[in-house]
Amino acid sequence: MSNVGPCFGLSREVQSKIDKKYDPELQEMLTEWIVAQCGSEVGRPEPDKTGFQNWLKNGSVLVELINSLYATDKPIKKTKTSTMVFKQMEQISLFLKASENYGATKTDIFQTVDLFEGKDMAAVQRTLMALGNLAVTKNDGCYKGDPSWFHRKAQENRRDFSEEQLTEGKNVIGLQMGTNRGASQAGMTGYGQPRQIINNP
Repeated sequence: MSNVGPCFGLSREVQSKIDKKYDPELQEMLTEWIVAQCGSEVGRPEPDKTGFQNWLKNGSVLVELINSLYATDKPIKKTKTSTMVFKQMEQISLFLKASENYGATKTDIFQTVDLFEGKDMAAVQRTLMALGNLAVTKNDGCYKGDPSWFHRKAQENRRDFSEEQLTEGKNVIGLQMGTNRGASQAGMTGYGQPRQIINNP
């Protein structure tokens, strides 16, 4: 279980489900990427979830990571590692804001307490994965590590149509609306005639 205090009843069940989403193999890959991206001076975590949390908890490794994804104009000024809780949480918040500015979606970004209190380390993994995916996709020379660790995000494929092509497209019936090919009224009789009612005695 995580560093969260004692849980009882429903809270315990919920925390158990959250803990099951955490992937130790993904932790190993993320650790390799962070060390490759930032350099060996960031150290390495203990080989378990709590070790990973403690490694990232003060925010300094995260700041190094986001700054390493920029060639110039680093998003976060260098700050000294602090033992003060509010400074550590501030560093995490700065990292989260910089991640969003880098391109991570709000749904991919964890909450500060997810990391600091160990409430949802799987969410922390999702954020780091999103950053890796973006870094590989941007292909701006700042990414370090094995590109196969992450997936490239889909890129916009903009198309420009001429006015003539747009006008012609209005005359096409989409197949989801059905088709009128082969439809005719051949063999239909009885238009304009009264309905035949036959009585059988």
